[in-house]
Amino acid sequence: MGKKKRDQQQQQQEAAEQVLQNGGGGCSDEKKKKKKINKNDCTVSIALPGSIIDNVQSFELATRLAGQIARAATIFRIDEVVVFDNQSTSSDHPPVTADDENESGTAFLIRILKYLETPQYLRKTLFPKHNSLRFVGLLPPLDAPHHLRKHEWAPYREGVTLVQQAPSSANTLVDVGLSKNVVIDQALAPGTRVTVAMGTERQLDDKPRQIVSSSKPKEESGMYWGYKVRYAANISSVMNGCPYEGGYDYLIGTSEHGHIVKSSELELPSFRHLLIAFGGLAGLEECIEEDKNFKGKDPREVFSTYLNICPHQGSRTIRTEEALFISLQYFQEPIDRVSQNSN
Repeated sequence: MGKKKRDQQQQQQEAAEQVLQNGGGGCSDEKKKKKKINKNDCTVSIALPGSIIDNVQSFELATRLAGQIARAATIFRIDEVVVFDNQSTSSDHPPVTADDENESGTAFLIRILKYLETPQYLRKTLFPKHNSLRFVGLLPPLDAPHHLRKHEWAPYREGVTLVQQAPSSANTLVDVGLSKNVVIDQALAPGTRVTVAMGTERQLDDKPRQIVSSSKPKEESGMYWGYKVRYAANISSVMNGCPYEGGYDYLIGTSEHGHIVKSSELELPSFRHLLIAFGGLAGLEECIEEDKNFKGKDPREVFSTYLNICPHQGSRTIRTEEALFISLQYFQEPIDRVSQNSN
């Protein structure tokens, strides 16, 4: 038994060394070449299963769990949160239930995440009353940079288009959370969320303003502007449905069965779009096993690198919301090193 254990330890050590040599995973020499990438153009996405909500005992606790995930995503400046199911077929929307009282865990989590990411002054317009939102008042605010107060001025503000007619039919009135609505230079349907370029001068006039991509504040000045929420039917759809041009160019899986590498020693290659995936109660292994597109594949074949972030845990299990905070803190230093090299 002693010899077998030593052999296992030796294999694990060799695997970890291979991870370090390959920049965190099975990367070719081509991938390891440094590419000049603007750090403000880089994105970090996280993926987690909606099934984590199904195991929670009450609506209130489920809401608090969703709030923890939203807080983690905001604190660590995550650009995209993907909530996935273990469905056999791909779909762009979570399964719909006839009973509004019993929304699926995935749909529930997506609704809460979107609600919390939305600035407070837009929520009443964008989110009609719903049973799943009944405990959101208990949650701490995200207080993200785009959640501006009424007295604050910023180069950009989130807004929602209004039913009221603008002076010109080619324009639209937008509520941006200030004392006066603004006019944009496009005709859009009411109830549409937009990012409005406000300029640097604190002046509310009737001059039409431009709407810009929600990624513009980050691309232009590095300002964090919240996260997007996306649904995926299964783990393969998480990767195949990437909304960014060129897809995710580096994939990280987290598991207690992954390689053990210190955060200070983990070298990530230069990336544009990084994805970090988390499993549910049975881990990522079960998610991959149940996905017919990955049938028979080892998780190490699916991800660029497969890591055990908390190797000496005192509890038998680490809950997904706990793993989220632990992992995102773990990746801060490696991601920062990549960003510094991109300057």
